[in-house]
Amino acid sequence: MSTPFSPVLLRNRRDSGPLCLEDYCSTGGYEALKATLNKRSPGDVLEMVVEANLRGRGGAGFPAGRKWQSVPKGRGGPKYILPNTDEMEPGTFKDRILVGADPHLVIEGVVLCAYAVQANHGLFFIRPSYEMDAELMEKEVGIARQAGYLGKNILGSGFDFDLVVHRSAGRYICGEASAQINAIAGNRPNPQKGGPRMAVQGLWGRPTVVNNVETLACLPGILQNGARWFKDLALTPTGSGSKLYCVSGPVVRPGCFELPMGAPLRDIVFGQAGGMLPGRSFKACLPGGASTAFLPARHLDVAMDFDALAAIGHRLGTGSIIVFDEDICLVGATLNMINFFARESCGWCTPCREGLPYIGEILRQIESGQGREEYIPLLRRMARNMDYAYCSFAQGAVAPLLGLLDSFEDELREHIARRSCPFGAVVPAPPGKTCATGPVTFGPTPCREGLSCRI
Repeated sequence: MSTPFSPVLLRNRRDSGPLCLEDYCSTGGYEALKATLNKRSPGDVLEMVVEANLRGRGGAGFPAGRKWQSVPKGRGGPKYILPNTDEMEPGTFKDRILVGADPHLVIEGVVLCAYAVQANHGLFFIRPSYEMDAELMEKEVGIARQAGYLGKNILGSGFDFDLVVHRSAGRYICGEASAQINAIAGNRPNPQKGGPRMAVQGLWGRPTVVNNVETLACLPGILQNGARWFKDLALTPTGSGSKLYCVSGPVVRPGCFELPMGAPLRDIVFGQAGGMLPGRSFKACLPGGASTAFLPARHLDVAMDFDALAAIGHRLGTGSIIVFDEDICLVGATLNMINFFARESCGWCTPCREGLPYIGEILRQIESGQGREEYIPLLRRMARNMDYAYCSFAQGAVAPLLGLLDSFEDELREHIARRSCPFGAVVPAPPGKTCATGPVTFGPTPCREGLSCRI
């Protein structure tokens, strides 16, 4: 009989608010840091993290230990840790829940990462709309510093590391690691590709480690309980650890849930989230935030981990599940997300800057009843063109479109055949055009205002 799962990252989550330092320490907090500074070398920490197979929880899933091993050893000058809490992707809110529940777990994880790579400076990068969490972290960082867990000579070990809170400029692209260091330095937040790795030359030309805060929060558990313990938390042979899964949409209990990595999608949606609202039925979901593809109902039993989803052509992303029911128009949903990504593009390269608005216009015409059959292969070509974009932003942006084309092409065709949205969606006029007669539903017949609308 298997042992029931006990939360690790959200073990201190409570209705009364964030855990204070005293209560965190009473649950074993900072014990991993004390033991590490007294007994382990930085190399020992790196070895444990590699053995634990800790993969990044921010979307890419790159092994954290391998990233940290790239940081030069014994190099003079500063090294930086950037805990990433930008979390600007629609449907993703796990980092806010984690920081708001247990800020000192995050701080301890950051210090352990800094010790592993011998960094002395950290910038906690957080989105500006998380102002309450930014203020919370500023307060708790100060408390941790006064208690000796940050600053000079931490716990008498001779290791120095300090952390400051840095509010993002509030754009989605700032969450991309190389764009993030440009943003912090006061430059235009364009991604950087082709040069030295950030672990070698990042912020201000110095070695820099950027990791999602959920990733860093896993470190105290790994160092206190061992790599084998962390691996055994997962339900799949290639998985490791637990995972924070967000669920939003027409479900009974939307929220953030911690489960073993590899928990079945069905258990998350119909177990933890309580299933669909009365009268609703599951149609599809985005399994890992707005930059992943629509996952149809036939895949409800897939294990929610990196490899299992990759095996069926999907990505885990942030593990943030956006649910859609049978009454939701996926063409309109895709248009909404494409409009978001087009607005948030840094505008550096042509495929992204010009291609995403063009895709949005095609989808708008289909949704408003002006679509034609040749638009479907055109959308496929445009989506493939995103492979030529400078960074992976554009490829993520068209992931919902590719899911729509691969699994719900019949919905596109129904829009075209009916010359209207079968779900009754109302599409706004294109930018710069207004109709004096009031709200309109777009259709094939031009009205007196020169718009293709049906009043």
